[in-house]
Amino acid sequence: MEPLTFFMGSYTEYLIPEFGGIGKGIYTVQLNTETGELSVLHTQTVRNPSYLALSDDHKFLYCSTELDESEKPRVKAFRINSDCSLQFINEQPIEGGYPCHIVVHEKNVLLACYATGNVIQYPLEHLGSVLPVATNQRHSGSSVNKDRQEAPHAHQVTVHPNNKDIYVCDLGIDTLKAYEIKEEKLRPNINKDVSISEGGGPRHMVFNPSGKLGYVINELTGKVSVLQQVDDVFKEVAIYNSLPADYSGTPSASAIRLHPNGKFLFVANRGAELLTIFKVHENKLLNIEHQYTHGEELREFNITPDGKWLIACHQNSYDTVVYRIKEDGKLEETYRTKEILSPVCIVFLNQSKT
Repeated sequence: MEPLTFFMGSYTEYLIPEFGGIGKGIYTVQLNTETGELSVLHTQTVRNPSYLALSDDHKFLYCSTELDESEKPRVKAFRINSDCSLQFINEQPIEGGYPCHIVVHEKNVLLACYATGNVIQYPLEHLGSVLPVATNQRHSGSSVNKDRQEAPHAHQVTVHPNNKDIYVCDLGIDTLKAYEIKEEKLRPNINKDVSISEGGGPRHMVFNPSGKLGYVINELTGKVSVLQQVDDVFKEVAIYNSLPADYSGTPSASAIRLHPNGKFLFVANRGAELLTIFKVHENKLLNIEHQYTHGEELREFNITPDGKWLIACHQNSYDTVVYRIKEDGKLEETYRTKEILSPVCIVFLNQSKT
């Protein structure tokens, strides 16, 4: 079986005394698809590349440097070499603070800034370089959690399977702000904005393959909002707790992924340090297991395109854990390493499905 190559972002410095890391930048890593073992192939020095995105043709990789606005964050473009190392192309300044998520869509980089609550569009040149800002959309408002929702906090940009509708999870205003690209500009589509239960703090979301259902993980409650499309607009139709009933800590949900087969939904929670596995049945979820990951600050995870492996990142204890995904959706740990320091995200280079 062919090994699987992926890139991992890391925190290389501390944003505030209690949050950050000591990583080396962007790691190129290889997964042995028989044993689950990981090997680090290359590292690329970048400041706090906390989220990564690949171009559609997988020739280029993009990241933002998650920094305070006063530290002059940047969006950076890299060429992916034949050995999967990275070659810097160019960068552009980010007009916002703590850029925390990035996607590539229709020859654009779309970037969410947490601290300043804005979404920025950068067109891409055909040789991979990032062009200057085309639009900078700023959110407004607040919500009920006075400590965390005092202002907008754009947290993730997600493109709907129709490849047209764009949704931005905003933790600060309990809203998914809807956008579309019109005449090559990112434009609000307020008729499709989605309200989430007050105080939830929507962080990340995924859609099912048909695009009729969406799942939002709410950072501030640890709850999953199920969204259903009604007359071309999404509505929150159900809420499920991803934390154990006896969990008494402060919720800090961090990531959500749908299995490629659409049958299982996985959710990560920091503090509790566990992955919650739901079985998907139409628009309902059945909690089938809590998988404790035995690390600290379970920041992100991703599922290999063939659906056979799940790889989890622990920001503070440096544990990268590889699980084999069983047919019933449950997880079996096969490998663990602390070689990758302060790991916080994963994108897969080989996207072929079996």
